[in-house]
This record gives sequence, structure tokens and C-alpha cells, in this order.
Amino acid sequence: MEIENVEEASKSEPIVLFEDADVLVINKPYGWLVHEDGFNKNAPTVVDWFVGRVPEARDVGEQGYSPKGDELNRSGVVHRLDRETSGVLILAKHQEAHQYLKELFKDRSVYKEYRALVYGRMNDRWGTINRPIGRNGKDHRRRSAERGAKGVLREAITEFERIGMGEYLDEPFSYLKLVPKTGRTHQLRAHLRAVDRPIVGDTLYGDYKLENSNNLEIKRLALHAHILELTLPSGAEERFIAPIPQEFEEAAERIAE
Repeated sequence: MEIENVEEASKSEPIVLFEDADVLVINKPYGWLVHEDGFNKNAPTVVDWFVGRVPEARDVGEQGYSPKGDELNRSGVVHRLDRETSGVLILAKHQEAHQYLKELFKDRSVYKEYRALVYGRMNDRWGTINRPIGRNGKDHRRRSAERGAKGVLREAITEFERIGMGEYLDEPFSYLKLVPKTGRTHQLRAHLRAVDRPIVGDTLYGDYKLENSNNLEIKRLALHAHILELTLPSGAEERFIAPIPQEFEEAAERIAE
């Protein structure tokens, strides 16, 4: 099955879930970069959209650089979602809010919950994947939680709960709730590959499953940031929810036993 063209998917726009004087919380569409990466020159970015909406937030945060050394505009960015991942994302409108939120994420005082559909049967109803993550020795784009990982290995912990499991067209799949306790790059994708349950539609980490699978008729990466809970700079404790994408709900129905 062909995985949907990201340029096509990126025609949608972020949906505002919450806004106050300090932050803006959105549901990021699949196909959008959070900030420019120095490679995909024409890809839409949340930062460009954000600065267009909140001009005073330009240059809030920390300067970033591409692997080639180019400066990257990361205005308001506190945490990231991969381009292929949809869901809830918080942005800071001013420097004090940015610093406050960065500390929250650093101290692991933010609750993040994802939904994912994976290849194969996740036989344990609940569990924890506790595998340090380093770099993949063969592909610079990928991280690895498997033997042979290169560079500095950083602690990475993911809790999971199996929501559903079954077969579609005689192929097994599982529907999972994922709660990352750490925030490593590609953590969920690398962890699920490491236990041989890569995420459906993952062209980077699930390539060995993708070609011969029906992929549950999903034409994107089946990973969505569903819930974000934290205390805002205002002191308010909030829980933000980005609704489950319709294609995920339809896929979950296909494997319901």
C-alpha cells in the first residue's frame, strides 16, 4: 500500500485547543514540521503559522541549528512532534513562559499520552519498555534501542497499555496507549521497533513490515499525541486533548474482536 504523500496531507492547518497570555496549544496536523529542519524547504511549519498568528512571539526560545550549521527559526517551541505525528503541542508566547515550560519538560513534570496502531500482537496487556536509546549505526536519520546502538546511550522509558488487538485480512495488529516517561528523539518509534512491534505506516522504523502488509488501510504514520497534562505558567492545572483521528478509530474497529 502507498503511504500518503506528506505534502498532500499538510494542506490542513493547526487547530487551536487553548490560548491565554502565555501559551498557545494546538492539534498539530500530520505532515507539518514543528520548525524548519534545513532540508524540507517547502514543508509547512508550525513556527511559521504561530509567528503569523502571534507576531510578538518571534525569536522566543532558543536558537537552533541544522546539521549543516544553518540557523533554524524555533520561535515558541518547547517540545516537538515528528512531522509524521499529529496531536497536541504547546507553544510559548514569551521568554518567561518558554523558560518555565522547558523546566517542566526537563523535570518530567508533564504527562504525555499517545495512541498508536502497531504490527503484530502485543500479548502483554500492560508493560514498560525500558531500553536506552542511541544512534543507529547504519542510518543517521534513525535512533536505536537495540544492540549495536552507537554514541551516548540515554535512558528511555515507555509505558504501554493494550487497548485492542485482532486481525484484519488475516494479519495481526494491536492498538496501544503509550506514555513516554522520558523525551528522547523518536522514542516511541524506536522502542516499538526494538520489541518487533513497529508502528503502522512507519517508513523509517517499520520498513521491514510495511511492504508486505495491508497496513490496516492507513496511509500515514499511526501515531497521535492524544493528551498533554501540565501546570501552566498562570498556575492553572490543565489537561489538553487532541481528538483521536477518524482513521485511527476506523482501524481500531477493523481489528475489534
